[in-house]
Amino acid sequence: MGARQLARAQHQVLSRAQLLDFGYSERAVEHRLATGRLWRLTRGVYSVGPPRGTDEQRWMASVLACGDDAALSHRSAASLWGIGEELPRRTDVSVRRRSPVRRRGLLARCRPSLAASQIVERDGIPVTSIVQTLIDLATELPDGPLERSVNEADKHDLIDPEALREALADRVGEPGVKRLAALLDQRTFRLSDGELERLFRPIAAAAGVPVDATKACVSGVEVDFYWPRLGLVVETDGLRYHRTPSAQARDRVRDQTHTAAGLTQLRFTHWQVKYESGYVRGILARTAGRLRP
Repeated sequence: MGARQLARAQHQVLSRAQLLDFGYSERAVEHRLATGRLWRLTRGVYSVGPPRGTDEQRWMASVLACGDDAALSHRSAASLWGIGEELPRRTDVSVRRRSPVRRRGLLARCRPSLAASQIVERDGIPVTSIVQTLIDLATELPDGPLERSVNEADKHDLIDPEALREALADRVGEPGVKRLAALLDQRTFRLSDGELERLFRPIAAAAGVPVDATKACVSGVEVDFYWPRLGLVVETDGLRYHRTPSAQARDRVRDQTHTAAGLTQLRFTHWQVKYESGYVRGILARTAGRLRP
């Protein structure tokens, strides 16, 4: 096999169709199989030289086995993107046509409605885009692993949760979109200062601790809510997911400053204040009961 053809073999994997396109005859392909220059990975797909046994080679072989308009998807796509762990001994592939492929260790999904724009290449392997991959994961994964996948995508700068939430706005009705949006809404939701105070004051009053001070300066830093007689500080967080390193560092300094001053600090998300007020009220009441003389 010439160097030019070898250079086009992603992860040293080629399909029979590609070999024929390169100008090899059926007889030439069989000769190279017989002499060990090609090794059969699965029906109609070969490695150039002995198989290396890597995930990438297995994924590439699975995509080629499914023919045109095929791409790695779901958990296998998540593994390629570096945001999840693939199911053992199974490769997920989506095909943009109705022609199911059945191979051992391969789950091929017929998805004619999958947009061509949602298929990209990573490390030379056709794969669903990071947005499509996360939507697909939302149809399969429990909440914990799904949230970890979103966090990993953010961590690796593939897409931040705010941009991901915006991308879902045009995908309403697709499987997985509603669930993924609900998860993101809990973490990216943010109230204005006025809305936050308006909602928090009755919660605090119901907990038996009417708000003493808002935006007070305590130990040199401004806090959201403060009860001097209890030594209690409440901070609220919006955009919990996408916190820059400098913002995280400032939060740590604030927490350490409050602790060093002997204060008790609680943190609630804006989502909790608006949609989980009963939980916030209960935590406030129990904390205040412990702090009262």
